[in-house]
Amino acid sequence: MLTPAENERLTRVGPGTPGGNFLRRYWQPACLSSELPENDGTPLRLRLMGEDLIAFRDSEGEVGLVDAYCPHRRAPLFFGRNEDCGLRCVYHGWKFDRHGDCVDMPSEPAGTTLQAKVKLLAYPTVEKGGVVWTYMGPKDRVPPEPDYEWTRIPPSHCHVSKTFENCNWLQGLEGGLDTAHSSFAHNNHLGDNSALRQRDRAPKIDVERTDYGYYYVSTRNMGGEGNYVRVYQYWLPAQQARAATMGWFGGKDDMPRMDGHIWVPIDDATTHVYNWVCSYIQSVPLTPERVHEHEERFGRATDDVIAGTFRLKRNQSNDYMIDRQMQKTQNFTGIVGINTQDFALQEGMGSVVDRSKEFVGTSDKAIVAMRRLLLEAIDVAEKGGEPRGLRPETYRHVRPHDNLVPPDADWREQFREELMAKW
Repeated sequence: MLTPAENERLTRVGPGTPGGNFLRRYWQPACLSSELPENDGTPLRLRLMGEDLIAFRDSEGEVGLVDAYCPHRRAPLFFGRNEDCGLRCVYHGWKFDRHGDCVDMPSEPAGTTLQAKVKLLAYPTVEKGGVVWTYMGPKDRVPPEPDYEWTRIPPSHCHVSKTFENCNWLQGLEGGLDTAHSSFAHNNHLGDNSALRQRDRAPKIDVERTDYGYYYVSTRNMGGEGNYVRVYQYWLPAQQARAATMGWFGGKDDMPRMDGHIWVPIDDATTHVYNWVCSYIQSVPLTPERVHEHEERFGRATDDVIAGTFRLKRNQSNDYMIDRQMQKTQNFTGIVGINTQDFALQEGMGSVVDRSKEFVGTSDKAIVAMRRLLLEAIDVAEKGGEPRGLRPETYRHVRPHDNLVPPDADWREQFREELMAKW
């Protein structure tokens, strides 16, 4: 349970808020690289942590991320001409490069000193792992570029997608760090108790703090076979990683994977979720067929998304197309798609959930630990310090893992090599 004041600190993300200032200390995904497919192409409207921005790929292939409005008369730069390494406002022709410098002012007299004084708000960007990342914090505190293992994996082995979620970012993150709910919300085969997460639906949770956030361990009792142990990684501020070495769909013959999510606030009430999935093994590429199977299972394949958007077709407006007969006979929720099942619950809590009304239990141990870490990190950032997770050397070498562990065996010894990055 949080106090209303603590809830405000965690959920409000606009400029000048404690939570917003904290989130701006990290490199954040701004868009997918695929959303800017060509040099001098169409500018892209973005809203990130309450700020309206425009992204564009310039003539050199570099991405600019700037204020959505021209500093002259606040005309919308979305209609601008993307040409010759700059974005030119079509109102009066003022042109700005990706650094925000005014490089041409044709409506003013030649030699005007105004050009040197005008600056367009611009944020630095870097492309890694098929994602355009940006840093929106203090210019004198720019951290090293992101270097998660999945950002080093070639496209042949990794896929990244993006979905829109109609609620505060923290609700999504909490769902991602909640392993107990998978035995219920994601029970898609009623009556089949052979699945590992159905054989023990009350996992034991252990949390170990690290310099990048924490890892947490979910242990489920499999009787004489030992324990099913799953080690999740949580990288501050809002990224989760997990593994499925037991197989793509839990079968022995399927390709093992690791996947994760990053929850990026659009504003206080909406979120973009970046979903990455990788083949676990260097010698086994991630085929398009496997990507489609994965995205379809989660309910965010091409056919599941409203064309031209990142919004699911199954959404709040149609109650996620819940099928009550299916709920009685096939799956626990009556909703198709793991991603969709999560959204139905997280969006259904409201735009910003009131956590002062909760009653948390032992299965919420990882959630409680995450909230404490975030509150501490917000305090550190507010005092001018360096919060956890800014330095790649603290997280670049780790990955998640899961597997069966024999009775009386120590999972730490069993997983020692598997928890180390291989790329």
